[in-house]
Amino acid sequence: MEIKIGVKHLAREVVVDLDQTAEAFKETFEKALSDGSVLSLTDAHGRQVLIPAEAVAYVEIGQPNARPVGFGSL
Repeated sequence: MEIKIGVKHLAREVVVDLDQTAEAFKETFEKALSDGSVLSLTDAHGRQVLIPAEAVAYVEIGQPNARPVGFGSL
């Protein structure tokens, strides 16, 4: 699923493609926010994204990934 994170004082948003559910992401985000720690996410390609929880302006949670359409490999 695609997550868009708006960061305070930045014009661009951070887009992360996660393999976890929306509920699992919400729990991770709420824990980082309550602890005042860093939001640590690992995307579908194994890249890690670290964002200070207090710097998050908004989060947009997309729909779960559907099967891609086109000529790419499965």
